[in-house]
Amino acid sequence: MPLALPRPHPVDVRIAAAGLLGGLVMWSFGLYTHSGRAPQVPAWGTLLPLAVMAGCELLRRTAPAVAIITGVVALTADMVIGSLLVTVLMFTDVVYAAVLYGPKRMTRSVPAVSIVVTTAITITLALTQRNAQALSGGLICALISVAPAWSGIIVRQHRDTADAATLRAEQTTLLAELDRQQAVTAERARMARELHDMVANHLSAIAIHSTAALSIDKREGPARDALGVIRENSVQGLSEMRRLIGLLRDTEGDAAPAAAPTLKALDALLEHARVGGAESGQSFALRDDRPHDAPPLSTPVELAAYRIVQESLTNALKHAAPGEVLVVLEQDERALTGTVSSPFGDRDGPRAPGSGSGLIGMRERAELLGGSFEAGLEQAADSDGKVWRVRAVLPFDGGGRAE
Repeated sequence: MPLALPRPHPVDVRIAAAGLLGGLVMWSFGLYTHSGRAPQVPAWGTLLPLAVMAGCELLRRTAPAVAIITGVVALTADMVIGSLLVTVLMFTDVVYAAVLYGPKRMTRSVPAVSIVVTTAITITLALTQRNAQALSGGLICALISVAPAWSGIIVRQHRDTADAATLRAEQTTLLAELDRQQAVTAERARMARELHDMVANHLSAIAIHSTAALSIDKREGPARDALGVIRENSVQGLSEMRRLIGLLRDTEGDAAPAAAPTLKALDALLEHARVGGAESGQSFALRDDRPHDAPPLSTPVELAAYRIVQESLTNALKHAAPGEVLVVLEQDERALTGTVSSPFGDRDGPRAPGSGSGLIGMRERAELLGGSFEAGLEQAADSDGKVWRVRAVLPFDGGGRAE
């Protein structure tokens, strides 16, 4: 079967073509030497070793063993027939490539053989000629064999060192990523334990005690309505807390995502707020000024608007004075605007404690969508009192309209 040689590298093709062209130019100007050992060989015979050496250049990277063996034969023929400088230069490149691209045993054997051959030629010339030309011949042999071989060794060592450093860096990066993932997993597990042992247990206790109170006192009235709201909110909060704990423990991402609430659920949200604020003299109203033919909103904007209204209503239940809490929704071509206004002033009974994290969360939700958030005291338009107004603008270019 014929020997199947690999396809040469594009760089090797250019090197071979440049060497062959350069040799032809030198030969055409007569820049070559006749050895006198083969007088019957015509002048163009010098081009045969040149062509063979150019073929060796084609295999310098893909088949270095074949290239260097064939190159030695071509160089020997070049010395016998007549020498072209380009042929010798291409041979030095073939030796360099054999050490650089060949297997490791070739990296060790080629320099050793070059040193042995150079030493043998130098000793032979010294014994036969006994003059300074013997040393020059050995020097030339070292320049075309030993020097490129050692150059290949140096470059290969540098490349191996760089590859080893790159591999160590990749391994270090991989280990750092594994450590980070383990730290995140451990922190998620810790948060899940804390939520289960503290918040979920408290919600369970609230749900149990409110259910027990409802079963004992069956008289209709504000107290029973309040207990019903407490029980419903605690059960719902416990369900969401368990889902959140499941998501924290799900490190593989297999848990099914929960459906995100939409603005259609604001009526139910306000109904819960009405029941909770009835005893404090609070009322809640929704004014939806959005156009009837307005396009649907994307999930991120609807979720952000719902959560901002939900947090605002919760703050109103905890801090607002008696009066009407008004939720206004507006929408134009660029953004959805939500405003929640609640009366500010004294109220009977203690105020629920607050940490300020709710305002931070609302601001972050708006800013994540490229919008704006404002919260503060303003003068009421229809009275001399003041209102606490929360206003969030959620633009569509931050993920607003559903496609």
